[in-house]
Amino acid sequence: MKPSASENFDYVIVGSGSAGAVLASRLTEDRNVSVLVVEAGPVDHLWDWRIHMPTALSYPMQSERYNWAYWTTPQKNLNNRRMETPRGRVYGGSSSINGMAYVRGHALDYNRWATDPGLSNWDYTNCLPYFRRADTRNEDGSGDDYHGGNGPLHVTTGACKNPLYKAWIKAGEQAGYPVTPDQNGYCQEGVGTMDMTVYKGRRWSTSRAYLRPAMKRPNLTVHDRALALRIVFDGKRAIGLDYQHNGGMKRATVDREVIVSGGSINSPKLLMLSGIGPAAHLREHDINVVQDLPGVGENLQDHLELYVQQECSQPISLHRVLNPWGKFKVGLEWYLFKTGLGASNHFEAGGFIRSRAGIEHPNIQYHFLPAAINYNGSGAAENDGFQAHVGPMRSKSRGTVRLASANPADRPIVDPNYMSHPEDWEEMRASVRLTREIFAQDAFKDLRGGEIAPGKDVQTDAEIDAWVAQHTESAYHPSCSCKMGSDDMSVVDGETRVHGIEGLRVVDSSIMPTIVSGNLNAPTIMIGEKAADIIRGQSLPASAASYWVHPEWESQQR
Repeated sequence: MKPSASENFDYVIVGSGSAGAVLASRLTEDRNVSVLVVEAGPVDHLWDWRIHMPTALSYPMQSERYNWAYWTTPQKNLNNRRMETPRGRVYGGSSSINGMAYVRGHALDYNRWATDPGLSNWDYTNCLPYFRRADTRNEDGSGDDYHGGNGPLHVTTGACKNPLYKAWIKAGEQAGYPVTPDQNGYCQEGVGTMDMTVYKGRRWSTSRAYLRPAMKRPNLTVHDRALALRIVFDGKRAIGLDYQHNGGMKRATVDREVIVSGGSINSPKLLMLSGIGPAAHLREHDINVVQDLPGVGENLQDHLELYVQQECSQPISLHRVLNPWGKFKVGLEWYLFKTGLGASNHFEAGGFIRSRAGIEHPNIQYHFLPAAINYNGSGAAENDGFQAHVGPMRSKSRGTVRLASANPADRPIVDPNYMSHPEDWEEMRASVRLTREIFAQDAFKDLRGGEIAPGKDVQTDAEIDAWVAQHTESAYHPSCSCKMGSDDMSVVDGETRVHGIEGLRVVDSSIMPTIVSGNLNAPTIMIGEKAADIIRGQSLPASAASYWVHPEWESQQR
């Protein structure tokens, strides 16, 4: 089938998500550059409260209108359960359907990336300036060494008005962990408030922060409901993109580059559909091999999490508003004033700890919630409760993304191979036991009822393992499937260029060499910011800001 129409641009960006929207905005700052963004999903209409009300986060995550709604293969280590893998399919991508937690990860995550000889400019000192350029955390415009004062991404710190948040932070301190005022600043380790991508009561996605403002420029074109089919090559050079739009196939040719920003599931899928990937796998589907890159779709990493839940002995949790009348009142206040419970994602406090001595920086993350309910809005407890979402940050399990067929409309085969490394089980057990210890502190004495989950009968290693296998869930952080680096399994170099191909880059969470210690939206935005400068031949000066590591991490757990 031949394209029915053709247009020409300097750049074509596939995907308008957490990196794609950033690229669209930054590249079109040059009025002489023309950019097309191809987005498979619809517009994030401002009237749709499901996207823009922070507390409604479970709705777009569950709606196939805005979600690719992927599922994994049956996971052999998790009782053969298939796991939800929601990915954004809308302006703003996953930043429009996620939990809005703004978490950068630890400085040592980026220093770990930079141990690859080709990634020396991806260390913390060179990444922090791009986090700063992106965000505005203090609305008075005052920046500091860690946060910008005029970035497009507005970040709000949790107000923690509910006494359960204060109890969580105090209990963590009583258990011996530091209290940190800014998990994204000098000291990640400890308990404290969390930041969220919320501004004036609304979700602040990359669509709101970057894409929509940039769409006012005449040199940016955005086609929504447009499915990328394949990258077009002339030999080893990418010269365009074929995509489906308005019922027909179109071709966009480029004078400069095609940039793939589809995310960690769709980016390797598009590369493989286009002939870039493991040669044997491509030939299985009768796809002509343009470049044999065995790392495409390999190295898939994710975060898993558990819910450790307690009954609350006082009626102060969010349980009181989980009924239809309560939801209506919360929604009405938000609709009229953009205030109240509807204006928060409710992950207002959390923490980062190390599961044992000998680990240099935190490997366990907490999101505290003043309710007992699943992340996707299901399974609410019958009465008042509270919970900690907890899980390991740097699993050694590795999975794959593979094609199901050569048809772009078919969903890829996603196999994260969860819990395939023995250390994952050790860290999951520690997650349960260390959380129980925090909940047992005096700060919760007048608030704590019985344990809801895992439950008092789950104590031994075997019992915890069985509970984990049945109940752990993805934190929805797939990454690393087109990793950046210089070894034989890397897909892109330190400039985000696909190895062996001219005029083609990948810029999104898939290029992370290893997963960072925290939620992925903020790091993916940083990747977009930094890649935009790389493409433009620019760079920000390195930062001299320091970071905290426990001075006795080798011998102390806290």
